[in-house]
Amino acid sequence: MLRFPAILCFISIAYAADYYYPEVFNDPERDAVYYDSFPEDFIWGSATSAYQIEGGWDADNKGPSIWDVFAHTPGKIYNDENGDVACDSYNNYLEDVKILKDMNVKFYRFSISWPRILPSGLIDNVNEAGISYYSKLIDALLDADIQPMVTLYHWDLPQALQDIGGWENETLVDIFNDYADLCFDRFGDRVGYWITFNEPYVVTWLGYGIAVFAPGINDPGYAPYRAAHTIIKAHAEAYHTYHKKYSYGGKISITLSTDYGMPEDATKQEDVDAAIRYMQFTAGWYAHPIFKGDYPAQMRSQVDMKSIAQGLNESRLPSFTDEEVEYIKGTHDFFGLNAYTTTVCRYHESPTSEVNYESDQDVYRFQPDDWPKSASEWLRPAPWGLRELLNWVKTEYDDPEIFITENGVSTPYEQILDDSDRITYYSAYLNEVLKAIKIDEVNVVGYFAWSLMDNFEWASGYSQRFGLHHVDFDDPDRPRTPKDSALFYRDLIASNAFVINSAVFIRTSSMVILFVFALIRLLK
Repeated sequence: MLRFPAILCFISIAYAADYYYPEVFNDPERDAVYYDSFPEDFIWGSATSAYQIEGGWDADNKGPSIWDVFAHTPGKIYNDENGDVACDSYNNYLEDVKILKDMNVKFYRFSISWPRILPSGLIDNVNEAGISYYSKLIDALLDADIQPMVTLYHWDLPQALQDIGGWENETLVDIFNDYADLCFDRFGDRVGYWITFNEPYVVTWLGYGIAVFAPGINDPGYAPYRAAHTIIKAHAEAYHTYHKKYSYGGKISITLSTDYGMPEDATKQEDVDAAIRYMQFTAGWYAHPIFKGDYPAQMRSQVDMKSIAQGLNESRLPSFTDEEVEYIKGTHDFFGLNAYTTTVCRYHESPTSEVNYESDQDVYRFQPDDWPKSASEWLRPAPWGLRELLNWVKTEYDDPEIFITENGVSTPYEQILDDSDRITYYSAYLNEVLKAIKIDEVNVVGYFAWSLMDNFEWASGYSQRFGLHHVDFDDPDRPRTPKDSALFYRDLIASNAFVINSAVFIRTSSMVILFVFALIRLLK
């Protein structure tokens, strides 16, 4: 008699070692390595942002940004470091193009520094030197057969605009549109992909809520909601300007950041609901208006309820007019997603007295101690979470095209070229992307590794390294050297697939031979 359990045992043994984090994540249904090819037209890229790499903070008439001012304030940044020089890409952009080409990526996502081309933030003072810098960078990329994806706002607001209230001032809707229109006019004939805002959740919560990022405002119950409201309307205005005024045929959207939120106990509805609220208070905060027309119901009910309990006459979460709902709805050509880690969510009722965006959620979040670590406290690798997140986007927002516009991991400053931890991270996360595409039929069309090179990591200064390339910040020339992960990424792009390696092949072949012999014996 044929004993199927014994046969299945032999089959499972053949693949038992194929895990990237076998000590922690070793569920054969969820975590086993999946071997297959990415779609033939899959887009491979890498990404940076202006303040993190450019330097030249006051070169050629550039105006100060909120990050220039914030980083120059003692005590705000690790070791009082700043982005005054950073990777000096303002002078070394051709070297950046070279290392991109050496890695064989076909797309490069970078941001434009608003105060570099409009020093005061306003359209009445265009800095042609700044325009020239980005024009030369775009031309160099195209000459190298690399397509630019341009982010209009990656956190470096002109300080002059912060002086009038920053994103809490709704006049920035039209001011941002003027800036975006200038970029479309000067660069749109050569740029096919645009992102209006990078991670507005980070801008509004870390910058306007708890003051750990520029502009350093500590107003956790009100300012984040006001700033987000302006940003969403500014995004929609720029989207309509691009498609109504220009006929380039390109695509424009926003890129949102979120961890995947999983319930601590999936059998407890209150934990399941807590995880849903967390997702809606982060990604949904922006995605719901842009994809569906208004804020998520979970946000509306929570903040309205808390506001009433706090004796307020109106909700701290602003409302869109009916006309604004219709104007904002559908202002996307793809879903831009920045994803790094996963968080566990538990129901926790916060005191009504806490007037705070996070308290509004009634969620306690944590990451288990046994999960792998990185050089960043907030980033613990949990690769399966990315697949879950991609499926959430597919289900929640009607199967959009998805660009993973950032994904990567930090390593300590002293880890130079041997970054095996990063290779493991990229392998694990990209394998989950492949599963989402091939098994779950999620419409992921591209992936951008963060980051092209070590750079200024915001409040952490230069203490954490996310780069595929090492940058020697002690050398005035800021030389770039490929790490092992850059070579890994280059080879993965070349193969466009996860290919079973020789060791796995030998092990698997041996198990198959044993399986055949066992099968013969069982059939006798």
